[in-house]
Amino acid sequence: MRPLLKRWPSCRLLFLSWMLALASLPLPALAQAAPAPPGHAPAEPSAAVDGVNMPSAPRVGVNMPSAPRIGVVTMQPGEIFFERFGHDALVVLDPASGQATSYNFGYFDPGEPDFVGRFVRGDMMYYLVALPLDEDLSYYRDSGRGASLQWLDLDPAQARALAASLAERAKPENARYHYDYYTANCATMVRDAIDQALGGGLHSQLSGRSRGNTYRSESVRLASPSPWMWLGFDIGLGPYADQPLSRWQEAFVPMRLADALRQARNSDGRPLVQAEQELLPHRIAAEPTESPRHWWPWLLCGLLAAAGIVALRARRRLLGAVALPLWLLCGIAGALLTYLWGFSAHQAAWANRNLLQLSPLCLLLLPGAITLLRGRTPRAWFAAVLWAVALLSALGLVLHWLTLQAQVNLQWIVLLLPVHLALAWVLGRRDLPVTAG
Repeated sequence: MRPLLKRWPSCRLLFLSWMLALASLPLPALAQAAPAPPGHAPAEPSAAVDGVNMPSAPRVGVNMPSAPRIGVVTMQPGEIFFERFGHDALVVLDPASGQATSYNFGYFDPGEPDFVGRFVRGDMMYYLVALPLDEDLSYYRDSGRGASLQWLDLDPAQARALAASLAERAKPENARYHYDYYTANCATMVRDAIDQALGGGLHSQLSGRSRGNTYRSESVRLASPSPWMWLGFDIGLGPYADQPLSRWQEAFVPMRLADALRQARNSDGRPLVQAEQELLPHRIAAEPTESPRHWWPWLLCGLLAAAGIVALRARRRLLGAVALPLWLLCGIAGALLTYLWGFSAHQAAWANRNLLQLSPLCLLLLPGAITLLRGRTPRAWFAAVLWAVALLSALGLVLHWLTLQAQVNLQWIVLLLPVHLALAWVLGRRDLPVTAG
């Protein structure tokens, strides 16, 4: 492991504009215990450790070494785009020394060879890092992000095995793992470590249950405070992101994992979460709630835009000025979606039918738009490309109705299809004069 590591809590974005955002720094310090939720056993008496109130380890026999205490700390979303999805880590409290160690899966090394290229291709390597919990949490205190700690009710053998496994994995030669935003991130690694300690018991409890959430719905919900980030997720995700998730799969979100742990049982049938502590109050905007998505406002906007294009059909120079930035944006977005599908390991972006609405063919229309701005008539192939773009957009609507692998992109279809059709009908005709705009 290189000496310089920086953190990216849970959020790795799918677009090139996000690749240089490097989250760093340590996180907040522990506060005082909060009452345990209903149905959970009360926490043991606390002991001060480095100025922080920590529950004491359970008492055991004289000849038997005390088992470590295992917890999960969950950090709430922040206001910076790379903090929108929250974060978490495993905590091991050593009963002998009283030291609380945070095992954090959210580190990467920006000094690695071809770091940016590997990120874009979806071939990122992350690290597990062990550090004092108070140091790990200091950043969250300063940024106003809430943090809570769930103490797990594991039997002594399970707790020792998990602590030993984390210590072994945190060694430099073992710390690296291949990162995937949805299936191998900081939250899923915590989930998998707990499941291994329970002998697969967590997976068996969560895998057969679903609330109907998807990778897309969770991503756009949490990204919604940042419109450009929300836009990137909604356009960039393909049908893979619209599969209903089990409770096990949706635990890629740290807050969902914390909720799942509250409902889980340990190997003896008792609640898995023995006690909870609020470590830091959340002083900034709360996690976004779920809200329904309606497609009809998008259709209304698309129809109004198409009506405006038709109304300006005699002013083709003005339409060329309007169409030029539209085709440029559509072409660039389409080229990026093509790259993500054909040349990257970002599975969530594969087979993205938004390519039919944001076609790279739009780049071929740019010379025609410039010709219109000069008051001239584009060549015959310009009309052919216009109608090809419009027909591909219409194909997207047909596939949306007929496909067995649904993609939630109706809003983009009803927004862009009327626009593409109107531009093809108006600018694809060679019998209209070019007039000044």
